[in-house]
Amino acid sequence: MSAPVQACSLGLRSIELLRGLPVPRLDGISRQCVWRHFEAGRTLIAREQGDRDLHLIVAGAVRVTSYSPGGRETSFRDLCAGTSFGELSALDGRPRSADVIALKPGLLASMPSAAFRALLQQEWAVNERVLLRLTDLARSLIDRVVDLSTLSVQQRVCLELLRLARASDAAGNEVRIEPAPKHADLANLVSSYREQVTRELSALTRAGVLARQDGALVVRDLDRLKQIASRPLAH
Repeated sequence: MSAPVQACSLGLRSIELLRGLPVPRLDGISRQCVWRHFEAGRTLIAREQGDRDLHLIVAGAVRVTSYSPGGRETSFRDLCAGTSFGELSALDGRPRSADVIALKPGLLASMPSAAFRALLQQEWAVNERVLLRLTDLARSLIDRVVDLSTLSVQQRVCLELLRLARASDAAGNEVRIEPAPKHADLANLVSSYREQVTRELSALTRAGVLARQDGALVVRDLDRLKQIASRPLAH
């Protein structure tokens, strides 16, 4: 990341965890943070790193991911402006459990762990949001373990496409996902290999469920995609 930049509480008004706090409170929090710009592709924190700050994403987007000893990547989630990462190490003082890579250029406000814990003691609304966030994280990880243990690669690909389709806010049985997700990124998200994902996408295209169009991936039959997610399509 680049050199620190000047603190600005205005940027903290969009942070979900801090929503509703009065301006004087945000001014104080902004002065406790270290502010830094980052570029796309940069590693913001690394697994087992000693950093213990809570990082607030004022602008940009990041991906939480991890690498096996053999270099295989597994992606957990993408985070956009207004969200945060690093709560676990900020709370328990243990090393980071994953890597965080910048997807888009942006701005971070990094709060020391002691300041974060004090904030949780002083502001119940913030404390409750952190509890709900950690609960949601635990539930999503449980779902992921179940999916990896019980579902085929094709089903996991379909579920990820359904997630992307929901994020597009489109209505109807045909949904346009733009830009089309890269096969390698899908593979990382479903804990598989790019070649397997390519094979499953090709099968879905042959079945008339998917189509490529001007750089986008079009789900032509959302209902059919849901059916395949629960009952695999024969190749």
